[in-house]
Amino acid sequence: MKFKKIVILTGAGISAESGIQTFRGPKGLWQKYRLEDVATPEAFARQPDVVHAFYNQRRLELAKYRPNAAHYALAQLEREFPGEVLLVTQNVDDLHERAGSKNLLHMHGELLKVRCEACNKIFNHNGPVFSSTACPGCSQKGYLRPHIVWFGESPLFLEEIYAALKSCDLFVSIGTSGTVYPAAGFVLLAREAGAWCIELNLEPSAVAELFHEHYYGPATRVVPNFVKKLLALISD
Repeated sequence: MKFKKIVILTGAGISAESGIQTFRGPKGLWQKYRLEDVATPEAFARQPDVVHAFYNQRRLELAKYRPNAAHYALAQLEREFPGEVLLVTQNVDDLHERAGSKNLLHMHGELLKVRCEACNKIFNHNGPVFSSTACPGCSQKGYLRPHIVWFGESPLFLEEIYAALKSCDLFVSIGTSGTVYPAAGFVLLAREAGAWCIELNLEPSAVAELFHEHYYGPATRVVPNFVKKLLALISD
């Protein structure tokens, strides 16, 4: 089976092998922090310095992590696949970019960006942010926030993502739990549109039964193997 338009969804599982902590699970971030304290608009309004400190630390730590074989394999697929490849990630790290991916949507925001709630502009930012930090655009202080989708907020780029899902012929989900919506429902949208759906994961997700094919194991093994197999279809 040959494909022309691919949509790939990646979750925390693909970056976990680079050392980045997942949010859920026995060693996840939400075991160490209350999401109500650091990942909601209400928390930011109540104690902005605490929220900034949490994301400042994560931003600082991000520099020590490196893309792994799974990130590089997806970048290779984008370069060598003759059709369209759209990568949609739930991750806020920049490992896909550092591996070479270009056609990429961060539906939950980006750790290395900040947004000003006064002028509504988004800025690249890899250093610490404080309540006293002035906006690079409008110079007002106290309005910068992490460019992260918090609990209770709508994911980014949904219109573009839904349009791509409805027109793709292959949907691939990598390293996701299948419990966080709307991303967990992407497979159903793609399947209803006639796409072939494949799950690559460490273990079956909560929506595994909706996929046509499944490959389980570490992302650094299953993703490169999958990309190799897919690119081989081109030369046949």
